[in-house]
Amino acid sequence: MVPSATIAAAIGPGLAKAALAMEVDGKLRDLSASITQDAKLRFITRRDPEALEMIRHDCAHVLAEAVQALYPGTQVTIGPSIENGFYYDFARNEPFKPEDFAAIEAKMREIIARNDAFMREEWDREDAIRFFTDKGERYKAELIQDLPKSEIISIYKQGAWTDLCRGPHMRGTGDIGTAFKLMKVAGAYWRGDHRNAMLSRIYGTAWRDQKELDAYLLQLEEAEKRDHRKIGKEMGLFHLQDEAVGSVFWHPKGWRLYRTVEAYMRRRLDIADYQEVKTPQLVDRKLWEASGHWEKFRENMFVARVEDEDEKDRVLALKPMNCPCHVQIFNQGLRSYRELPLRMAEFGACHRYEPSGALHGIMRVRSFVQDDAHIFCAEEQNPRARCTASCACAASSRMMRISSAPKNRSRMRRCVSSPCYLLSIAISALPNSA
Repeated sequence: MVPSATIAAAIGPGLAKAALAMEVDGKLRDLSASITQDAKLRFITRRDPEALEMIRHDCAHVLAEAVQALYPGTQVTIGPSIENGFYYDFARNEPFKPEDFAAIEAKMREIIARNDAFMREEWDREDAIRFFTDKGERYKAELIQDLPKSEIISIYKQGAWTDLCRGPHMRGTGDIGTAFKLMKVAGAYWRGDHRNAMLSRIYGTAWRDQKELDAYLLQLEEAEKRDHRKIGKEMGLFHLQDEAVGSVFWHPKGWRLYRTVEAYMRRRLDIADYQEVKTPQLVDRKLWEASGHWEKFRENMFVARVEDEDEKDRVLALKPMNCPCHVQIFNQGLRSYRELPLRMAEFGACHRYEPSGALHGIMRVRSFVQDDAHIFCAEEQNPRARCTASCACAASSRMMRISSAPKNRSRMRRCVSSPCYLLSIAISALPNSA
């Protein structure tokens, strides 16, 4: 067993001073861990890409400690690093406000200046549950309770503050540096479930140095000037309002642009020999159950029940995608192999439930038109088939589905080829004087 710090020092005093963590056989680990067997070892310094994610992860821990120090009784839940920053979800009666940021940031700088070491410990599951329950941290206790029995319960301490975390972390809070900034607050349901308690989420950003932070903040400032929501309103193209959350009110000039983009896409589909179709928006749940969408995506579907006495047990759903409906068209009548490949396209009006916090102008909505296409082809034709979104392939009565989306995705996503998405990009690219 060899301490990793000893290995770094043997390589050189500069590395021993600069190393923040290490990668052992491709897995990131704390620098405090020892090497117990032959392994491929790489030390992580501040220059490495992995360091930035660790800076942000550690900053989330410091944020949580600062909040609990300033606001006793606040419960911590989860706080991961994300693209360009981090967040932490807190449970407290009064949500945080941006006005709270100055005091929290000051406390964070104080914790960072102390340079408390990150110390990893492994606890017995029941001891950990009891510890957090006694502290009044029911969310942490619930997380531990739901972890697989095989999961190691790892606890990290920074000074007197303790948190449940898989790690890894850098050497101490001082390694974070001072190039961080709290950005915004938002509401977030516990575990992303609207049936659970609403938590108060604080977002922040963190970088290697002040130069990187300043560059990022400038980028955000410039992006705000080109925000498609701002430009769209100023130019009278469209608007959004609370009475139709996640849906777009297109004004005459905006709709003219929309139809121009749609016409271009339609010309491209014609050139590629796609046959345009139109399918219903309200479809019986039986079809969604047969296709598998009901089981996987029910929580993202808008459902309607029929009040007619003769149809009181019928449940309809606004279609979140077009795939099963296109298959129904293909299944009508007998098909000859000479018809294959059959390219079917639709500007399909779809609806999907997206949490209000995830909505973003006309780029992330609940009501949208999806430029969707499916190709029905013989198996040997598949490599030569062309599609614009996802493809449904059939050989005689045997069908298979291929898609560019990942398997078992947890949330349905809007096709990026929709007219709304393309328009939002075009609007954002307009000069400020437009």
